[in-house]
Amino acid sequence: MSGSDLVDVHPGRQRGALAAAALITVPAFLTRFAGLDAAHPVEALFFGLAIVGAAFALSWAAETAQLDISAGLAIAILALIAVLPEYAVDFVFASQGGNSFQADPSCPPLPGGGRESPCDLALANMTGANRLLIGIGWSMVVFIAWSRLRRRNGGSERWAGIRLTREHSIELAFLFAATLYSLTLPLKHSITLIDTLILVGLFAAYTWRVSRAPAEEPHLVGPARYLGTFRPVIRRTWVIGLFVASGAVIWMFAERFAHALVQTGTEVGISEFVLVQWLAPLASEAPELLVAGLFAWRLNTNAGLGTLVSSKVNQWTLLVGTLPLVFAIASASTHGLPISDLQREELFLTAAQSFFAVAIMSNLTLSLREAGALFGLFWAQFILGAFVPESVHGTERITVAILYLVLGVVVLIRDRKRIPRLVRDGFAASHDELASSPVEVDPGARLT
Repeated sequence: MSGSDLVDVHPGRQRGALAAAALITVPAFLTRFAGLDAAHPVEALFFGLAIVGAAFALSWAAETAQLDISAGLAIAILALIAVLPEYAVDFVFASQGGNSFQADPSCPPLPGGGRESPCDLALANMTGANRLLIGIGWSMVVFIAWSRLRRRNGGSERWAGIRLTREHSIELAFLFAATLYSLTLPLKHSITLIDTLILVGLFAAYTWRVSRAPAEEPHLVGPARYLGTFRPVIRRTWVIGLFVASGAVIWMFAERFAHALVQTGTEVGISEFVLVQWLAPLASEAPELLVAGLFAWRLNTNAGLGTLVSSKVNQWTLLVGTLPLVFAIASASTHGLPISDLQREELFLTAAQSFFAVAIMSNLTLSLREAGALFGLFWAQFILGAFVPESVHGTERITVAILYLVLGVVVLIRDRKRIPRLVRDGFAASHDELASSPVEVDPGARLT
């Protein structure tokens, strides 16, 4: 990194962040290894904080590693590392579901567990993570950038929204393909190993496609920027150390966090389904959302939103695709991960949200109004659910899902001339062609 790159490193602040990430894991170690007696809600808090600390450390190490490994290898590794905490928690529930299925094909709650089936909890964790990423994450980047620009320009001009560079057509094209396939999942009784082959195959094709892009100097922020100032040997030692330590923390505490979360729901009368679907993904997604928010705050909106779009591709292909594999191994069978009626509705809503999000992003732009629609529709399910009678619960999910699909179709019809170009750019255009297209100055802060 050049001297001009070091102006805003702030070593003291970044060392403090690294120390904080380590310190918040201490209560979890004391609980597990020092016999600290804590109630299940407190255990869930301690183990959850440990996972959050490990997730931050992983994200910083992954960003810094881009200085030392090839672009293709970086993409393949970083795509897995970025959501490792989310995978770890979800794999716990998928594995428990396999064990439960071995004893009873109806996949009942495990003895000593909560009231919910672990098969349902595995899918709940996955659908919650995916919907949070779009409903909160994508819209958050736009809201932060809009707020910053209003202050900078005195609120006197209208903002057109975030415009991604043409290279991001690759992520959107693969996300479009995965979304179209995912719309078939609610029609099935289980997510099978065939689905695994297709979805993991899509992720592999996506990884190969983006790995062909030329190497670029990474834009590091926060502790990753600080670590990037170290001499190569020291920097690599830190990166490896953070990878190993964070992986060990996640491995030690992911299952205990999941168990404590389920027990908390049972003891305090809160649905463990709700805790697993929303609280657990929010904890594991926090570092990624924070990094994207920092990019938006600095008006590097192409990187902020682009990071979250890439993460959505990862979760909607690799995460969904590997759950049946974990389930099959745990159940010692080739049976797919069962889909209950409730999870069928959740999958339909999640796939429909993805369809609408890709539709409005087909022109590589996310406006303030579109971000508001993503944010508002995300909360619409909960608002409607508060008024829907108990006897017809679930209709709010179907209603919002249909609304997503209708709006998505309307947008695609309106922008139908853009779709062939998105598909061509995403699957066929060379990286030189994508990179050579005209780019506006400060596209994230484009004003009209």
